[in-house]
Amino acid sequence: MGGNDRLLRAARGEVLDRPPVWMMRQAGRYMKVYRDLREKYPTFRERSEIAELAAEISLQPFRAFQPDGVIMFSDILTPLAGIGINFDIIESKGPIIESPIRTQAQVDALNEFDPDESVPFIRQILAAIKEEVKDQATLLGFVGAPWTLAAYSVEGKGSKDYSLIKSMAYKEPEIIHSFLTKLAKMIGTYVIHQIECGAQVVQMFDSWAGHLCPTDYATFALPYQKMVVDQVKAKYPDTPMILYISGSAGVLDLMPKSGVDIVSVDWTVDLAAARDRLGHDVPVQGNLDPCVLYADQSYIKARILEVIQKAGSKGHIMNLGHGILATTPEDNARFFFETVKGLKY
Repeated sequence: MGGNDRLLRAARGEVLDRPPVWMMRQAGRYMKVYRDLREKYPTFRERSEIAELAAEISLQPFRAFQPDGVIMFSDILTPLAGIGINFDIIESKGPIIESPIRTQAQVDALNEFDPDESVPFIRQILAAIKEEVKDQATLLGFVGAPWTLAAYSVEGKGSKDYSLIKSMAYKEPEIIHSFLTKLAKMIGTYVIHQIECGAQVVQMFDSWAGHLCPTDYATFALPYQKMVVDQVKAKYPDTPMILYISGSAGVLDLMPKSGVDIVSVDWTVDLAAARDRLGHDVPVQGNLDPCVLYADQSYIKARILEVIQKAGSKGHIMNLGHGILATTPEDNARFFFETVKGLKY
């Protein structure tokens, strides 16, 4: 059996026989094998930071569904401890930051990021995934974007309105810009490390940038996304980068200015309209509503076909418009993959 480089070729804008397919949150709670493993290893950080566990979890969907992309099981907050921002991830509650960043003194006290010292398990995780996957799928790494990591770090946890970081951005912008600059440098170093450990594509999640108006996105998110991309492209210009923002409709047109190769579109935007707004030379990813996977399979198929038809036959990676939900029927996830892999343009 030959290799499978569909995802890489789609990232380059090539015309393919079908779109490549993977899913955000591809490894996780909707799979019984993951839930069984979670019983034995109850904390998220041990599952994501013990290399053999994280590699095993990353490979579970590859073995079950043979997607075109296999993404490392980790968390966007993982590198924060390496610069001195300690956190925990509480099951069903999400991330908790031990000492939220609220002052310039705290920003100044942050450490330089050394990935081999602070996240040594990343090299082991990616090597183990690559050993099994070989050339049968593209290996994806991922990172959080500066604004999103700053939002968690300032708020101290997830938020509905992000009032703490926004008020600091408006009242004390010098602190936020200083913090974002440090985060961008760290994230750029982390992306480069993932590439050097075997990642062939890296997706950057700016999960909370969709809470910004276009003016604030252009001030507090976009320049720091670009700082990350520029740092990576200076060393690895040919490694594709994907940018995903949840709730991106208001800033979609600005996303390519970050310099990424692929824009991942959430489900609130019609994909044909997104292509018109972005320009048809910009590869896209997405954008099926994850809740469609609760439907009957005939309906799931119709909606998959609709997305693919709107995307066109060039420069499209099939994916959900957000991560797969924890209670999604596993058979419907399987059907999603089988349907896309069974298509011909």
